[in-house]
Amino acid sequence: MDIKTENPPFKHDWYQTETSVVITVLLKNLKEDQLAIKFSDKIVELNIKAGEHNQEISKVFNLSHDIVPDQCSYRLTTVKIEIKLKKLEGYRWEKLEGASDNVPKARIEPVVPKLDKPPSYPTSKGTDWSAIEKDISVQEAHEKPEGEEALNKLFQDIYGKGSDEVKKAMNKSFMESGGTVLSTNWREVSKDKVECKPPDGMEFKKWES
Repeated sequence: MDIKTENPPFKHDWYQTETSVVITVLLKNLKEDQLAIKFSDKIVELNIKAGEHNQEISKVFNLSHDIVPDQCSYRLTTVKIEIKLKKLEGYRWEKLEGASDNVPKARIEPVVPKLDKPPSYPTSKGTDWSAIEKDISVQEAHEKPEGEEALNKLFQDIYGKGSDEVKKAMNKSFMESGGTVLSTNWREVSKDKVECKPPDGMEFKKWES
């Protein structure tokens, strides 16, 4: 199986803060088992399996400055890979890759601009990254939560849209039952203390002070 190391079929850009450099790689619907990232002092290596035939793609970033490998990380969503690199020194990088320019080092000073609209997404190359990020945000907003996240969101929606009685019922049932009961029926829970109802096969025990 061929490994492509030049001009991989995805876009990327980067920006920096005082302590970190963030590389954003646009790739949709990538799973954790399709991605491997290695960090070293001045190199970030991506190994990706993508496409219909799990084609292997390799991308190496030869960084212009040193990083701290043990403090680097990445986050994978349905539309992008966000790679966060910890700078070894808190200086401004003039470029992401290549030999560092022999220019005086300058620290990045935090600036809080006063704007009438949200600031543009930082970019390294004149790319309209704000438009790209806006497209990503729209797609992420349509991502459907799963499992416990979906259940929590459902409860939040019910609580947020519920009447005062619904909110009182949810609060009372949850607190009095030790988090084992969540009811929206105020008429029912207002009559008496809500008893603990642990899942089948489990026993509820109170912590002793």
